[in-house]
Amino acid sequence: MPITIIGAGLAGCEAAWQAAQRGVQVVLHEMKPEKFSPAHHLPGLAELVCSNSLRGDSLENAVGLLKEELRRCGSLVMEAAEATRVPAGGALAVDRQLFSDYITEKITAHPLIRLARSEVDEIPAEGTVIVASGPLTSDALAASLACLTGDRLYFYDAIAPIVSSASLDMTKVFAASRYGKGSGDDYLNCPLNQAEYLCLVDELVRAEKVPSRDFEKIIHFEGCMPVEEMAERGPETLRFGPMKPVGLADPRSGVEPYAVIQLRAENLERTMFNLVGFQTKLTWPEQRRIFRMIPGLEQAEFVRLGSMHRNTFINAPALLLPTQQLRTDPRIFFAGQITGVEGYVESAASGFLAGITAACMLQGKQLAVPPPETALGALIAHITNADAKHFQPMNVNYGLFPELPGRVKKKEKRGKLAERALASLDAWREELLLTD
Repeated sequence: MPITIIGAGLAGCEAAWQAAQRGVQVVLHEMKPEKFSPAHHLPGLAELVCSNSLRGDSLENAVGLLKEELRRCGSLVMEAAEATRVPAGGALAVDRQLFSDYITEKITAHPLIRLARSEVDEIPAEGTVIVASGPLTSDALAASLACLTGDRLYFYDAIAPIVSSASLDMTKVFAASRYGKGSGDDYLNCPLNQAEYLCLVDELVRAEKVPSRDFEKIIHFEGCMPVEEMAERGPETLRFGPMKPVGLADPRSGVEPYAVIQLRAENLERTMFNLVGFQTKLTWPEQRRIFRMIPGLEQAEFVRLGSMHRNTFINAPALLLPTQQLRTDPRIFFAGQITGVEGYVESAASGFLAGITAACMLQGKQLAVPPPETALGALIAHITNADAKHFQPMNVNYGLFPELPGRVKKKEKRGKLAERALASLDAWREELLLTD
């Protein structure tokens, strides 16, 4: 029985290609041109909606490393990108129409792939399935997924920024949990005096915001209100919300600050911290400018910036195995942005792994989980092992990688992480007989 893949975006096409290249038949379902999502317009496959850029190409960026890993592993998306790239400095940018045409032609010409131009409104009851329906999953399929996942399907991101712990000024930040609960250092706290607080509120109110598209008109629940909208309700609103200082006396002075911003560890290694309650629709330049006004964050390195937009995704850590299989029904795989990876390259990477792993399962081979030292492995390890209670979509970044042994100079760290990753990748490729 062939693999059924739902959705022919970057993840679905990459999954289909990898499975077919390994001798497995695939039926790839795409609802276009019978039906379009609010954001899609081209009839072809693998349509880039938001940008023609696949972001930085240097190994100094984790996404650059991820692209290099995909190139070495025979990724269709990376092949198409190289064939249709346009000048963009240090970024990999493509002609969107030619990119879609290239992938459409390769998929339709493959003898083991059948492209079915029709909407899938429920998960098939039998056979191996890869769900790669993307962030704008149709209402009918979303209803089926809701039944499959219980209450672990979400329709909007409400994302707060994440900063690198190494970039924090710890002379201004103190560790403490409210009223001393927990271990006592579960949170880091950035204290503000009255003048600092009022200045921050004023900047939040006046800052430039990202406008919502017509299909993204979001009704904000009180629990995920953008921080700038809370600021607009009055100067004291944030002090009685996410910035309340109650129960958080600074141990260095014994005094409770006028206001405080709490930082929660994003991973077990505590290399990344989330600004609690600071989900936002500020533009990215405004986020960098304003949030660096916070004491302790003056030199903050933002691993992820905040956003709020329509995005259908599952609570992957609660639902998926490291192979991206559904824990309760391992014949079903998930791939792409619906798993909680952010970005086109990350979606392609997720689809790449799902296609290989599904093919391995059908052929009775060992399932293909990449080492956590690689960009592929670090990304998948995060979405399947993160804290399910606080899970939010994530781009690949070097904060997800295991630490290097010993002491490494900061300026050399990324290069050494990339060097280790590519060595681990090559060993993994040999195990999978993926060598050129």
